[in-house]
Amino acid sequence: MLSEFSEIQGQLKVLCEERSILLDTLRQLEAANIEAESSGIHDGDYQLSKHEYSGIGRGKYSEGSTTESSGDIEKQELEDVSDEDETSFHDTKEHFTEPAVICGSVRGAADHADNQKENENQLDDVERMHGDKEDCYSRYAQIERRKKLPDPVEKEKGVSLWSMIKDNVGKDLTRVCLPVYFNEPISSLQKCFEDLEYSYLLDRAYKYGKEGNSLQRILNVAAFAVSGYASSEGRHCKPFNPLLGETYEADFPDKGVRFFSEKVSHHPTLIACHCEGNGWKFWGDSNLRTKFWGRSIQLDPVGVLTLEFDDGEIFQWSKVTTTIYNIILGKLYCDHHGLMHIHGNREYSCKLKFKEQSILDRTPHQVHGSVEDLSGKKVATLTGKWDDSMYYISGDFSGKLKDCNPSNASLLWKRDKPPSNLTRYNLTSFAITLNELTPGLQRCLIPGI
Repeated sequence: MLSEFSEIQGQLKVLCEERSILLDTLRQLEAANIEAESSGIHDGDYQLSKHEYSGIGRGKYSEGSTTESSGDIEKQELEDVSDEDETSFHDTKEHFTEPAVICGSVRGAADHADNQKENENQLDDVERMHGDKEDCYSRYAQIERRKKLPDPVEKEKGVSLWSMIKDNVGKDLTRVCLPVYFNEPISSLQKCFEDLEYSYLLDRAYKYGKEGNSLQRILNVAAFAVSGYASSEGRHCKPFNPLLGETYEADFPDKGVRFFSEKVSHHPTLIACHCEGNGWKFWGDSNLRTKFWGRSIQLDPVGVLTLEFDDGEIFQWSKVTTTIYNIILGKLYCDHHGLMHIHGNREYSCKLKFKEQSILDRTPHQVHGSVEDLSGKKVATLTGKWDDSMYYISGDFSGKLKDCNPSNASLLWKRDKPPSNLTRYNLTSFAITLNELTPGLQRCLIPGI
């Protein structure tokens, strides 16, 4: 038995080494594909590369997932390779035969007409959404806020992240001291307020609820829950860790919200927040369990977010897992993945699945979900991307989710355009204003000693 166990242990060691080599190869291929896309590679060349490397395998390797949301994704691994998410590869004979070339002009004209109609529908949805947004904000005071960050006093010197954390593999990074170069010019208290950037969705949800449209209310609440992740795209710096007992208060009359947050625990780092808007209240606590796995950093959120409307309807949900990839090699990027359950105390609840980005996925950041009534019947389907927009279709969408496109769906939310004066922090237009001293606020502060 000991000899057999030793032999099996040796085979397992070889398999682990092969898996490690495969992961390194896939990461390098991913970095090469990202660089190729940024340099303008053609779709045909990209399809050829996908066909060439399709034999590598489609299995997903989860690096030490410990949260419930990540575990749910691993349990649904079979679903991820189903027809809904499966990437199709076609033989060149199917695309470059002579009849296809002859009919190319006719098919091209038809596609152009369909694309033009689809673009017109998208423009109508965007205009309607902006109209609703302006209607929500029209009742509030208009305040002119800054459009860019102040210029730095001196040039910052770059520091290698790997040189700082290479000795902390598998440890909690909240206890690791990093140079200020890796921080962005806001604190964790202010970053909590970024989840309220699209608070007009809650104003709209409150309005629909007063009109008796409970379905539109839960749809807008779901869009709000997804919109909180839009500001994380391209944000590779960490916020400053506030002092124990430190507070942050934001009064935005132009949005009709007042926000307050406080650091209530140092180890573990725990931040509580509370926000009041027009007809609703939002509160929650935020705590992150971090793990460093060599190639990636995993952030597992702990805490519950609660939204209560003045009519007594309450929704609760927790955030999904966030992973930052390519710490050592390749282009640094983050991805959000897992299951989000939005529980309501009345008629509807919602389930959203943040799809984990695969190695050669050309449509990352996907979010799919559905709204269910008390009997479990699907009454609406949601689809979109957490860094771009969210759409919905009324009823139980019987087709594949990849066929659910903006042409046959209604727009719920679309991300605002980034500021024109981008810096290495990639802050949104809203984040730039979080620590701005407006003239009215300056008079309320205690003068310096």
